[in-house]
Amino acid sequence: MFKNSHLSYGWLAIALHWLSAIVIIGMFILGLWMVDLDFYNAWYKDAPHYHKSVGILLALLIAIRLVAKLMQISPQGVGKRWEQKTAKLVHLLLYLGLFSLFISGYLISTADDRGIDIFNWATVPSLGELFANQEDLAGEIHEWVAYSLIALVSLHALAALKHHFIDKDLTLKRMIKPINQKKDLS
Repeated sequence: MFKNSHLSYGWLAIALHWLSAIVIIGMFILGLWMVDLDFYNAWYKDAPHYHKSVGILLALLIAIRLVAKLMQISPQGVGKRWEQKTAKLVHLLLYLGLFSLFISGYLISTADDRGIDIFNWATVPSLGELFANQEDLAGEIHEWVAYSLIALVSLHALAALKHHFIDKDLTLKRMIKPINQKKDLS
């Protein structure tokens, strides 16, 4: 039950999914809050440090999640064919959005030729300013992609709730705990 089956996600996929969801939502909230901090606020330097550190760790988590996804089977799709195709498209856009955030966040943070300290454990080196106005352009992209990603996450959550409460299928249940075909379907 650690791995996916044709019917359900395994514990690894479930844990990575919910951990990612919590961190992504938390990072969005932190990002919204920290951009309004002024220079005299005690969190002016600490909030971005935590945002960057968690962002780097989230990038590693998403990379692990993708590798785990590629190494396992995927459960059979649920719902109508167009719903399954839409779900695949939304998942692809979520991953593209996340990697766009990681790259734009890196470009914002390293434009001044300083690396990114990860909780003062290690430093991701800087490639420096790769193009003019790098920090500002990457900042705009980072902001718009973050809003778009949260919109997609909301759509994703609403679709799961629709499947659970209206269609009454296993979409949400199989992302909460692995389904044992003999025990949970009877």
